[in-house]
Amino acid sequence: MTNKEKFKDTLDNLHKELCDVSDWMYHNPEVGFEEYKTSKYLVNFIESKNTKVNYPSHNLDTAFDVTFGDSGPLVVLCVEYDALPEIGHACGHNIIATASIGAGLGLQDLANDLDIRVKLLGTPAEEGGGGKIILLDNGAFEDAKCSMMIHPAYENVVNPTFTTIQQYTVEFYGKDAHAAGAPEEGINALDAQIQLFVNASTYRQQMVQTNRMHGVIKEGGFKPNIIPSYTKSEWYLRSLDKEGLDKLESDFYNFANAAALSTKCEVKITFPDYRYEEIDNNKTMYELYAANSADIDRKMILQKEATRPGLGSTDMGNISQVFPSIHPMLSIDAKNAVNHQPEYAAATITPGGHKAIYDGAYAMGATIIDLAEKNLWDSL
Repeated sequence: MTNKEKFKDTLDNLHKELCDVSDWMYHNPEVGFEEYKTSKYLVNFIESKNTKVNYPSHNLDTAFDVTFGDSGPLVVLCVEYDALPEIGHACGHNIIATASIGAGLGLQDLANDLDIRVKLLGTPAEEGGGGKIILLDNGAFEDAKCSMMIHPAYENVVNPTFTTIQQYTVEFYGKDAHAAGAPEEGINALDAQIQLFVNASTYRQQMVQTNRMHGVIKEGGFKPNIIPSYTKSEWYLRSLDKEGLDKLESDFYNFANAAALSTKCEVKITFPDYRYEEIDNNKTMYELYAANSADIDRKMILQKEATRPGLGSTDMGNISQVFPSIHPMLSIDAKNAVNHQPEYAAATITPGGHKAIYDGAYAMGATIIDLAEKNLWDSL
């Protein structure tokens, strides 16, 4: 048997268990840095396959890692498992986790024969928090030759666009007063927030089409008869690259300062999270991935052929700027539902979601086998 045939046999035997793990995650969602039950559950599952996992790992309570193989080039498979507030696994991280684990466990007994090391790296808090960035800074990626993961999506895109993103918190400070009895004594911090949103909405008419600027008001006052002295909003700004985001950020500062000036408020702008960088898809790797996907009848398309622009963001972008990486998107047959909708979360535990686990795991594992057997490391 070839190495790919051996790998496929192992994955065939694992698939039902991987689906059960994914379904358990769907029913037990946990948000970033709070994935205590989830990380333990995944660690227990991996350890049930005759291996010891480092847990917790690299100074993060919910991170873990295990490496198969004793020597040779290192490939890191990223295992995401945080959920979204309120809507659970509507980004399909249960599929991401189990596909990577399936690829890693499928290569467990082949790694030494291929003279490679394969690391399963549990990466918390992708949905805000920058878990991979922290792990990168803490040395978890070691001397990796490359890294990879898959992501559920609307369609099968092998080299998706992911933009750079920065989060912002904007706070306005005014002065309380009775809104009917003494309005002239107040300074309205809610008016400042509303003006900021108006400024942003006006700007969007002429904004570069691939840029994004979106926010929500988190604190807007207490009662209609109290002029709000404090309000807070949270914003995401996205652009295709660092230069674009720098320009967008400069304009956003102008909007916030203008809102403060026009309402006589004070403004404070802070950054609650890491800047996520744009993704750099490695051509050698994604071409191998597409070919291996075709072998199991999943046709991958290029981003330029996609019907939707994508334009999400991920901390995998930061990894791809340091190590050759891929992040293919796989359809789960969610009908009209898209990521970050409850209906999409529900689709992760359907046959389409289960198939994406298998197909993603197979294509990643087969790609790693190709890299090893063809000695393509220096071409990445």
